[in-house]
Amino acid sequence: MSAKILDGKAIANEMREELKHRVAELRGQGVIPGLGVVLVGDDPASRSYVTAKEKACEKIGIHSDEHRLPAEAGREQILGIVDQYNNDARIHGILVQLPLPDASMETEVIMAVRPEKDVDGFHPVNIGRMIMGQRAFLPCTPHGILHILKRSNIPVKGAHVVIVGRSNIVGRPLANLLTRKDDMGNATVTMCHTATRELANFTRQADIVVAAAGRPKTITADMIREGAVVIDVGVNRVDDADAPKGYRLVGDVDYESVREKASAITPVPGGVGPMTITMLLYNTVQSAQRTGARAE
Repeated sequence: MSAKILDGKAIANEMREELKHRVAELRGQGVIPGLGVVLVGDDPASRSYVTAKEKACEKIGIHSDEHRLPAEAGREQILGIVDQYNNDARIHGILVQLPLPDASMETEVIMAVRPEKDVDGFHPVNIGRMIMGQRAFLPCTPHGILHILKRSNIPVKGAHVVIVGRSNIVGRPLANLLTRKDDMGNATVTMCHTATRELANFTRQADIVVAAAGRPKTITADMIREGAVVIDVGVNRVDDADAPKGYRLVGDVDYESVREKASAITPVPGGVGPMTITMLLYNTVQSAQRTGARAE
């Protein structure tokens, strides 16, 4: 058996077309969705990611404004730009690209973004609302995973989902969303991490395995049961002398072996990644819609 490929890029494109129509409707009402981007430093991965987001904004009609700061930019300078975006009526969503060169600033910078413009879904107010089942901006990667499952007709209700990884960006919020009592939840969730003993004992019980550990080949074929669904969140660079850039991107799953055992699997690249950007656009459009509703 060879697994069905869960094409995140195709699902993302489908959703972006839907968003494009919603943006056109908003523009017809005089509301132009706007995203403010703060990029500190010159990290190639962050720069590439921000560029991809800006291109995606342009394609669906979202206005994108960007501030690029040097790596040595200070706290006051970064917070000043966040405050500027907070008070700019043309900006409906704020993205501060993480990680910052000085990681000690990250919590303060995240806290400085107004919750109603926190389209990354990282602010404690949005996290609290999410946990309580209230209206909130949902973190982009977990929300994107839910849409991959839903739009691929993979049942989540009653399924046993094992998440490998407990980060505040993926593992923890995903566990919360999957246990919600709604049409994209109602799953039974087990969260595993670096201190989990005999990890394979847990993953072999799963109907759905989500790999978000940040290490290549964490999940191998012997660790999943026949017919399981595998969602690979990892993006890791590994050296490859034959690749044009001297490296290639791989996930947290041993893709070639696992795809022969799973019923469905996301590739890397082209799986979860495109959905993360799409959900950022989704949240920005939602914010613009709420602004438009308040103005009426």
